Amino acid sequence: MQILGVDVGGSGIKGVPVNLDKEEYLGERFRLDTPVPREPKAMVNTIADVVKHWDWKGPVGIGFPTVIHKGKALEHGNLDKSWLGLQVDDMISQKIGLPVNVMNDADAAGLAEMEFGVGKGVDGLVIVVTVGTGIGSGVFFNGELIPNFELGQMRYKKKKIIEKYASRRVRLDNNMSFKKWGKRFNKFIQLTTEISQPELIIIGGGASKNLDEYIKYLKTDIPIVAAHTRNHAGIIGAALGARHLL
Repeated sequence: MQILGVDVGGSGIKGVPVNLDKEEYLGERFRLDTPVPREPKAMVNTIADVVKHWDWKGPVGIGFPTVIHKGKALEHGNLDKSWLGLQVDDMISQKIGLPVNVMNDADAAGLAEMEFGVGKGVDGLVIVVTVGTGIGSGVFFNGELIPNFELGQMRYKKKKIIEKYASRRVRLDNNMSFKKWGKRFNKFIQLTTEISQPELIIIGGGASKNLDEYIKYLKTDIPIVAAHTRNHAGIIGAALGARHLL
């Protein structure tokens, strides 16, 4: 079962064919910079260039950084406002001439972690949090995805979106210590656990590799673990989301 997975991020667009029977890449990830400004035509062209690199002829699964419902962008997230309301799957499919499935990027990452990572076999409510340029979240109940839970959009100080206060990008841009940033990220954990009581919280994205540095600042009784699939999750999950196209 081979599908080309593409992870569309705020800084880069990465793609590689995935063997979903073995959870392995069929080559090295190919990456192009996300065009700035992040407008539809330029981004679709860049996605097409990633697909063209692989001379791919089969289904393509794409993880996209905003709310996606039935292939349509219901928000624009960190992208250009002109994305709002566009039928993203049709736009990309028409450009590359291949069947395409588009889903929220955090949902895709969560899907990979629940299928192949530490979330596999965990019943009840599980939240996979991707911490990078923003804060994304994939929410699952008994292994089934509940799509488009954008927990990073919760409001915090002066009604600021929490991802603009506590993302990994914020830590890097402000050269914060893990202690200072960990206390900020704890605010996200506290808000999350005020509205839900998951069995497990899984940390993915770029912040997953340093969890040992800041987990002591996260004040909760709910188990928190690093994702197994880490930065591979977006591509693998995007491919998993396109299985129905085979």
